[in-house]
Amino acid sequence: MSQLTHINASGEAHMVDVSAKSETVREARAEAYVEMSEQTLTMIMQGSHHKGDVFATARIAGIQAAKRTWELIPLCHPLLLSKVEVSLEAQPENNRVRIESCCRLTGKTGVEMEALTAASVAALTIYDMCKAVQKDMVIGPVRLLTKSGGKSGDFQAEA
Repeated sequence: MSQLTHINASGEAHMVDVSAKSETVREARAEAYVEMSEQTLTMIMQGSHHKGDVFATARIAGIQAAKRTWELIPLCHPLLLSKVEVSLEAQPENNRVRIESCCRLTGKTGVEMEALTAASVAALTIYDMCKAVQKDMVIGPVRLLTKSGGKSGDFQAEA
């Protein structure tokens, strides 16, 4: 099993020094779900929400969140992301919305946290915009789907 990289030899939390690492193209994809009632999902899909376009707002929130991950998660490096994409898909057969994020850069550290943050904040934004009509929506699961680039190699979640 790998060692925890954010703990130093003294057992203290620290930011990993990536200065000696090579720059490589790195990409990560993550997903999140928001479960809701049929009525809430229909309102979103029809665009009849009084606050406006729920998907457009959630997409922008997810993109912004990815760009600011280093301010939200302690010990994350500030990254110059070259791509952040957030897609939202209504799944009426399951009364839910599926969110998928993709983050990419050429750099010295991975973008898994940025992808996870984008998907999570997009889900939270859907909740925030719809909580007036439904408070018992459920967010989750949130998970990393894939990551590529870097010393640790590629990762793909099981289907």
